Amino acid sequence: MRTVNEVSRLTGVSVRTLHHYDAIGLLKPTEITRAGYRLYDDAALKRLQGILMFRELQFPLKEIKTILESPDFNPEEALKQQITLLQLRRKHLDELITFAQELQKGGIKKMSFQAFRKNEIEQYEKEVQKRWGSTTACKEYEQKTKGKTAGELDALGEKLLALFTEIGALGNFPPEAKEVQEKIRELQAFITEHYYSCTDEILKGLSQMYVNDERMKRNIDDAGGAGTAAFVEQAVSVYCKAREA
Repeated sequence: MRTVNEVSRLTGVSVRTLHHYDAIGLLKPTEITRAGYRLYDDAALKRLQGILMFRELQFPLKEIKTILESPDFNPEEALKQQITLLQLRRKHLDELITFAQELQKGGIKKMSFQAFRKNEIEQYEKEVQKRWGSTTACKEYEQKTKGKTAGELDALGEKLLALFTEIGALGNFPPEAKEVQEKIRELQAFITEHYYSCTDEILKGLSQMYVNDERMKRNIDDAGGAGTAAFVEQAVSVYCKAREA
């Protein structure tokens, strides 16, 4: 059995974080002494490994708890996927290091952004997240669209594209303009009302997909004019930063 301080030194996880995990039921101590000291056995440490693994995959703590307690959870399969993801990240870092070294030597004669692409990593992360359970947003989407006909869903899609058309019409304004920011607020509210709770974090992620996913980018630019997807991404970035202040 190890004390919370010993676990902290062993794993690098702060005592405060371990206390938080206990408070939310993510990692309960194996035993609490009469003096109130938390003690952890090997099973608890193994669970902590699983927690840290999924934190690397950027899973929210609530989802990690659900996943680890799911009867379908397979630690061996999850570890195999984690290894693959780490290998992809190492490959990406190696490419960045090589790129930076070439820049330092002055050996690059043309503009290249290949080293900055993380498509392979991002795709694998999506596959892992899909495998280990639906996100809260996915579950909410299923609930809100349940029972809707294909025609009704298409109508919602048309309304969403209409919003992008309105945003595209404001392309001569700077992203931080009041008119533009109001449309971004409407976009967030529309998604929340008809699909899932669109937090600022989700909105930011969506806006990045609008420019990185070629199909989305094409549809949005078709609705609002060339450059609309990129304009939306810029406006969302301003919107979210303002709300963080």
